[in-house]
Amino acid sequence: MAPAQVLNAGDGGVRNVDVLIIGAGFGGCYSLYKLRRLGLSVHLFEAGSQLGGVWHWNNYPGARVDSEIPYYQFSMPEVWRKWNWSERFPGGEELKAYFKHVDSTLNLSKDITYSANVVGIKYDESTAKWTVTTEDGQKAVCRYLICATGSSFKPYYPDFPNLNKFKGQLIHSTRWPAVANTKGRRVAIIGSGATAVQCTQEIAKEASHLTVYIRTASISLPMFQRRLDELEQRISKATYRQMFDFCRHSKSGLGYDPQPGSVFDLTDEEREELWEELWSRGGFNFNQANYRDFLVDPKASQLMYDFWAKKTRPRVKNPAKAAFLVPEKPPFAFGTKRSSLEQDYYECCDQDNVDLVDLKANPIREFTEKGIITQDGVEREFDTVVMATGFDAMTGSLTNMNVVGRDGLTFKERWKDGVFTQLGLCSSGCPNLFMIYGPQAPTAFTNGPVFIEAQVDVVVDLIQKLQKDGIKSIEAQRPAEEKWKQAIQDANDKTLLPLTDSWYMGANIPGKKREQLNYLGGIETYIQECRKALETLDGFTVVYDSDKQSNGSV
Repeated sequence: MAPAQVLNAGDGGVRNVDVLIIGAGFGGCYSLYKLRRLGLSVHLFEAGSQLGGVWHWNNYPGARVDSEIPYYQFSMPEVWRKWNWSERFPGGEELKAYFKHVDSTLNLSKDITYSANVVGIKYDESTAKWTVTTEDGQKAVCRYLICATGSSFKPYYPDFPNLNKFKGQLIHSTRWPAVANTKGRRVAIIGSGATAVQCTQEIAKEASHLTVYIRTASISLPMFQRRLDELEQRISKATYRQMFDFCRHSKSGLGYDPQPGSVFDLTDEEREELWEELWSRGGFNFNQANYRDFLVDPKASQLMYDFWAKKTRPRVKNPAKAAFLVPEKPPFAFGTKRSSLEQDYYECCDQDNVDLVDLKANPIREFTEKGIITQDGVEREFDTVVMATGFDAMTGSLTNMNVVGRDGLTFKERWKDGVFTQLGLCSSGCPNLFMIYGPQAPTAFTNGPVFIEAQVDVVVDLIQKLQKDGIKSIEAQRPAEEKWKQAIQDANDKTLLPLTDSWYMGANIPGKKREQLNYLGGIETYIQECRKALETLDGFTVVYDSDKQSNGSV
């Protein structure tokens, strides 16, 4: 990897660029790659020590992507041509190696400052520019600011009483230490989402005893992991361009053929035959390649759950554990929480050295020096406690940064009563600031790389338009934001999603407004809506270099 750039001494040590990007995950890397090709001066600040975004920070045992290869990767031929994967669902170390390959292929690091944790961002209306300041005092001034900070960066720490009293090793899964005391030790895992599932699968195999604290049992789907050989990938690359194009024109960004119509168009026998086939493919085929009425029709949702339970319950031999992990009544409507992909999660939970604690029936009362006391008064002692308690998803990355807009408000203040954006791209009070893979876009309902590339391409084309038309700045108007937000909530209300407390709805963070944080229409429709609005800049206040101002459209 090339060495990180340092600030130039000229101009008071302030870096002046056309575009400043924050974050070097998929969104930041692709933005840098595309914008440099326009001939613009572009720089990127990354808080970590190398590329990868979430795959730089994810170092917990079992960390693994659950969007499958070949769909989970960049679409640029110069990147995929000389890269082969070892597994259908690559692990964290392979993804780190992939980003090193991306860097060496695209020479990204020459325009990146690493270990640059952004702590202050402020807009100057007189110059129509943003000033971005890092923790160590570095500064950059830019006309266009791209926040590619991702949906899952700010970890959530529940406010457990006396948490600081615990004398053992306390680990949040997003900040995994170089040495974790799990082998042959008494370990607790708090959580049941994707990270908790992956941690449980690994730690159950090496801990002397593992206790998993679960509020709501996961409806996890079989991953069906497999090795990929070089010959297979060499041949499949013949259709990569078509495959990536197909994914962009889908809802989820995965290369699955959806089922048109309703599941009730089938007889019981036909439905069972189809579902057996989808189940046997593994991954997200069972929900993403299925009929979609399970998200709107309680009867279809129940049928999906019953099939899942029939396939899953026999894997758990302990009756009490089976009743908790695979209950007769669905813990929530199928698909209204994100399904995790698992390899042997249910077998691991079934092991004799693993206990499960139902946090709804028996919540955590407090931490002690030695462990955790639950509401029933029982204290369980641990050497290590792993908090797989998730993220302040969708919004946390932005509200955590001190982004002071034209109106003097931060995102935390701006969104205190709920999220407002125009197109999931821009925010009122923040001229020329663009959000990638953020709230009110299809973010959480997509395969990241495919959607990110499509969204970045929209931003790149928009910046080209602003440059060509002599536009100094654009800023989202509040009425347009209100209209965009209402359309998302109206679409959401037609589904079963509001019935479930999920991070899709912001319901995992105390005090956060409960609302749908994702656009539901899928990638293709979202991109069409963005391009239609940005063609005329409808819903934006437009300021020209000549200081002429336009409200609404050009």
